[in-house]
Amino acid sequence: MSSLRRSRLATLALILLAVVGCGARVPSELPAVDALVRLYDQRSGVWPTTGWWNSANALTALIDSMLESGDRRYVWVVQNTYTQKRDAARGDFINEFTDDTGWWALAWIKAYDLTGDRRYLQTAQRGVDHMWTARDETCGGGLWWKDDRRYKNAISNELYVKAAAQLAVRLGTDQPAGAVQLERAVDVWQWFRASGMINADGLVNDGLNTSTCRNNRGITWTYNQGVVLGALVALAQATGDSRYLERARTLADASTAAGGLHVDGVLTEPCEATGCDVNGPSFKGIYVRNVGELNRALDDHPYQDYLAGLAAVAYENDRTPDDQYGLHWAGPLDHVSAASQQSAVDLLVAAQPVPDDPTSSVAPSTEETPAPTVPGTQITTPTPAFSTDASPPASISLPSSTATSATAQG
Repeated sequence: MSSLRRSRLATLALILLAVVGCGARVPSELPAVDALVRLYDQRSGVWPTTGWWNSANALTALIDSMLESGDRRYVWVVQNTYTQKRDAARGDFINEFTDDTGWWALAWIKAYDLTGDRRYLQTAQRGVDHMWTARDETCGGGLWWKDDRRYKNAISNELYVKAAAQLAVRLGTDQPAGAVQLERAVDVWQWFRASGMINADGLVNDGLNTSTCRNNRGITWTYNQGVVLGALVALAQATGDSRYLERARTLADASTAAGGLHVDGVLTEPCEATGCDVNGPSFKGIYVRNVGELNRALDDHPYQDYLAGLAAVAYENDRTPDDQYGLHWAGPLDHVSAASQQSAVDLLVAAQPVPDDPTSSVAPSTEETPAPTVPGTQITTPTPAFSTDASPPASISLPSSTATSATAQG
């Protein structure tokens, strides 16, 4: 081993020990959020340095930060994205990929949590209902990944369970519409659990071999390990059944300790060694976002040190002077995109300490920053948070920062 390599490993070890052993302060996510918004294109309503579904995750990361910090300067980005892209593709953020639709549905559920604007919840519901049309009895159930119905994979089904269960909570599980969403979420989870996609190591492979309906042993991408955790948290919230959290803890224990997903103790995407495509830079952020949701849902917050350690490593090794982040959290810093920046925001938000009283964790709202003036672009003034007549039901108790295929579209 070279002296440079030994030095780097020693540095990483010291950072992790400092955070885990001394409870070092987790860096604020707000500078990284500012950098993420600088990459946003107001005219198009998305992040042009990454893909369509990745932009849904960038929006989710931004909303999570506003929910966690109480800093609402960027509510205008939520409204602008909705205005600019609602009629794209098939409308309502629906296209031929089930997982793409799921990412956007989750983003709009979060937008509803932030603003109380029921339009966002209705859009999410249309997306989730569309996803359900991809379910059939091939291989015993579950959703197809794409309209061509050639592949049943993990991410589409994990996303459906999470989005449908979250939607059920917000619609009210004691109401007909919410009860239907919950029944469907449980149906798909039960199928997924029995499908064989969760392997003997407690990790989720990419999908099923359609000809045999068996685990295809595809790469265990980090986001597949994450979204299932968020789905189980959502099911626990919707049903009140703690067994979903127990199952999530078992899966999280497996993935947070998986040697194939970590290099020198630092979360590393399987594609990083050879270079990831446009999709890969989003994956780790999605993973830690969902680990963070589980960490907040469990009384002992068992993954706090894990998340804080990763955040400290990325802050020290993968950050430019203006708080842009690349793909490799352990370094070296490489090309920055909205997807790599989204992952960093997800990590920093997830790593923030869990307050003793989650309902009091959000700081008083700051003034919303109006959308910048762009010549030729019509942007209306952002709707103030919870100013509509449809605020989230008071009976819903949500953590302060809750939230989602190896195939080319994510």
